[in-house]
Amino acid sequence: MKYTIDIGLETHVQLKTRTKMFCGCSLASGAEPNVNVCPVCLGLPGALPRANREAVRLTVISGLMLGSRIAKRAEFDRKNYFYPDMSKNYQISEDAHPLCIGGGVEIGGAGGAARTVRLNHIHLEEDAAKINHYARHSGVDYNRCGTPLMEIVSEPDLHSPDEAMEYLQTLRRILVYAGVSDCNLEDGNMRSDVNVSVRPEGSDRLGTKVEIKNMNTFKGIHAALEFEIARQTALIDAGGAVIQETRRWDGDLGETFSMRTKENAHDYRYFPEPDLLPIELPPELVEQWRAELPELPERKKERFASQFGLPAYDAGVLAAERPLAEYFESTVSAGAPAKLAANWIMGDVLRLLGAAGKEAADVASLSTLPPASLASLLRLVEGRTINGPTAKALLEELFEKGGDPAAIVKERGLAQVSDAGAVEELARRAIEANPKPVAEFKAGKKASLQFLVGQVMKLSRGKADPKLAAQALAKIIEDMPQ
Repeated sequence: MKYTIDIGLETHVQLKTRTKMFCGCSLASGAEPNVNVCPVCLGLPGALPRANREAVRLTVISGLMLGSRIAKRAEFDRKNYFYPDMSKNYQISEDAHPLCIGGGVEIGGAGGAARTVRLNHIHLEEDAAKINHYARHSGVDYNRCGTPLMEIVSEPDLHSPDEAMEYLQTLRRILVYAGVSDCNLEDGNMRSDVNVSVRPEGSDRLGTKVEIKNMNTFKGIHAALEFEIARQTALIDAGGAVIQETRRWDGDLGETFSMRTKENAHDYRYFPEPDLLPIELPPELVEQWRAELPELPERKKERFASQFGLPAYDAGVLAAERPLAEYFESTVSAGAPAKLAANWIMGDVLRLLGAAGKEAADVASLSTLPPASLASLLRLVEGRTINGPTAKALLEELFEKGGDPAAIVKERGLAQVSDAGAVEELARRAIEANPKPVAEFKAGKKASLQFLVGQVMKLSRGKADPKLAAQALAKIIEDMPQ
């Protein structure tokens, strides 16, 4: 039997705030366990929560970026359960009245027809503590407990592990662009619960849903989906039935295992949080936040291609990271030709960052090579004041130490020799000193001309215009008697 796969994702994103969701405890990383805690996040009797305004703003920003409708009124609820990582035995969340309703994430534009994966809603809640397992015991670190957590719930609109990956990567890129979260999977500030079901091809009725809990790597999600799809289809083919349950993924074994029969909403006994007032958002405040939204990465890619005449690949690379995109635009605004800036940033600047152990996003902190400095260097290249090898050597020096490119060129006499007569004289000297390559070039060996160009560059101490040198050499050799 052929099957249709239906996948929905509940993606949890830790928000980029300084303090916790319902108290003033710090969220600074690297602290000793259980030092950034207070009666509120420890769930001590009588402690009263207070909502973090910045967490609300970041959730609304996320909804606006994803095309959600922003609720005029949102309410917090208590989600009751007993877990060791939530000491008060309930989680403050949003159930019936979330902050953001609907929206979507566009996928498929690169390799085929674009389509939108619908979002059901986005709600705001608090994260649980972190359980650390040791050889003979486990410990609970409450530093993380109370971290503002945004949950983005998709509809079951994904139909393959590859589509799930594209959705998550696109979602991550949008959220990082908006500055709402670092979305660093290794640090656990973006993770997903994966819901998957299978149904006979052509059937309109969704199959029985299985949830795979707390997945925090894209590779793991892809592998878990592949296994679970195969498990469910094999079970149905053998005459069995899929049961609704929560399973966990064991990456070492490459299998999912049953944890518990899946709870339904009534099992959590949701009821309105009595210690928190509803959130009411004035329309003018929402519109103010909307006006501050950054351009979506896909829209920026399209604009780079149309405005600057960049190939789609180049535009995509530059638009992928917001700091890199802003660095490119600032370089062009400072007077660098767009295509030249794109080539140098994607090539030499990213190479130097990589060699220094940095990421593309770290370009924003390059104090030695700000956009104005790179633009100044590229204007010297465009105006043929310096040649390519000199410019590349100077770029490495600027990256390391900083400086004014124009002043360095003038001070050290690095300006390119572009006088036709001077270059011709150097070409004659190179020809006289290298009769064998000259003869080889005359015999049809084109590579010998590049050797001779190298000799001209050597005579000029790297300052000759290579194009003029090649032209002068070719003309002089052509005019030589046979």
